Amino acid sequence: MSSSNLDRRTLLGGSAGALGLLVAGSAAPFASHASAAQTTRLAAGYGKLTPAGPLLALPEGFSYTVLAESGTTTVGGYAVADSQDAMGCFARPGGGSTIVCNHEVGGDAEVGVPHVDGLVYDAGAKGGTSTLVVTQDNSVVEHYTSVAGTVDNCAGGITPWGTWLTCEETDERAGTHEDDGVTYTFEKDHGYVFEVDPTSQAANIGKANIPLKFLGRFEHEAAVVDPGTGQIYLTEDADEPNGLFYRWTPPAGYRQGKGALHALAEDGAVEVGTLEALVATERNGRHVTDLSLATRTQTTYTTTWVEVPERDAQTMPIREQLTDSQVTRARKLEGQWWGDGGVYFVASYGRTDDGSIHEHDGQVWFFDPKKQTVTLTTIFAVNEDGAGVDGPDNITVSPHGGLVLAEDGDGASQLIGVTDQGKAYRLALNLVDDSEWAGPTFNAAGTTLFANIQGDPGRTFAITGPWGRPSNARG
Repeated sequence: MSSSNLDRRTLLGGSAGALGLLVAGSAAPFASHASAAQTTRLAAGYGKLTPAGPLLALPEGFSYTVLAESGTTTVGGYAVADSQDAMGCFARPGGGSTIVCNHEVGGDAEVGVPHVDGLVYDAGAKGGTSTLVVTQDNSVVEHYTSVAGTVDNCAGGITPWGTWLTCEETDERAGTHEDDGVTYTFEKDHGYVFEVDPTSQAANIGKANIPLKFLGRFEHEAAVVDPGTGQIYLTEDADEPNGLFYRWTPPAGYRQGKGALHALAEDGAVEVGTLEALVATERNGRHVTDLSLATRTQTTYTTTWVEVPERDAQTMPIREQLTDSQVTRARKLEGQWWGDGGVYFVASYGRTDDGSIHEHDGQVWFFDPKKQTVTLTTIFAVNEDGAGVDGPDNITVSPHGGLVLAEDGDGASQLIGVTDQGKAYRLALNLVDDSEWAGPTFNAAGTTLFANIQGDPGRTFAITGPWGRPSNARG
């Protein structure tokens, strides 16, 4: 056992600066824990974490299976790419699941997504998605490339019609680039969203590699579709200046469903529908320049939207086209997920030296499209000693109540749950190193949580156990 493993195991029973109230399904305010300056013990959740094997610590009764490991070959001869990131899970007819997995791979990667004819956007790029098909007992029966030739596929989102939107977290242009001494050449511009069909590899030939340019060219993180209106919400993980929260509104006559987005994108159209950026306003009418202004849960801002001037960003990045007086920014806008009639989205951290107004180590916001408001539901205090909770990234809404957040911070590498009363708890711990968690998503039955750990190697896990509503009692 390495000293780093020992250190991680000593963290399992400790306290943390974990704060957050009024999250998924919560019916009442919990004002006693409403300030980011406060510190409180974590909730019990599913119980104390103990080693469930050499890779993960989990609550008692939980176990894990490794579905894929980068640098290895799985069923069908698929060579697993590096840097597994966000995932979407889809039910299979007759049982089991199909999982579409992003690979946050840049042009300098050693192990990229294998190129397959008809699925490649840019022959010079190595990112993309892979698709795993698993049985009810989580045995992998198929693994294949579903889109390739993209860059830094980070987060994304499941559509109401059963597809996966995979997002490029880059705005690199066509041409030759150098990173850490590695030179590579892109044939096309990047920074787009692509749509992947989970039903089969064949269903993606000639389609998944079509960029949805009307959703903007920027450092995309995640995408969420409003099932009622077809509007798509998009987060941007960028700085100097900090990124924006976007909304795409479809054109008149648009009917959402499988094939509808590709039909709009086939001719490379950019100016389709309307792409706007969020503007938040305090109740007193004062403009909010950055979401880090909020330090108390249940802080609510009204929202309006300003149209993006030039969404393909051929002259300058979109976030630079709009001034601080026009929009509301946030440092590291990360994962998002549809739930409770709106959008949960994450700001990973904020520091005053990066343009943030106040410092924090994670915010979760809820955007209500009917009320046109954003509400701070969860906030984590600055984790100065690395022993607490920090850097939430990918997010999912749990079918058992509350949220699950993947950490990409300092110190211990954890999956963090947040109960429906806003209390954080530890759900899983990386025992190997401090590589980030990514891609939490449940199967349709709610019996398995699929998640990734980026690292060397990167791994995709299936986590099972006695799921139920997590305890709000103190841990």
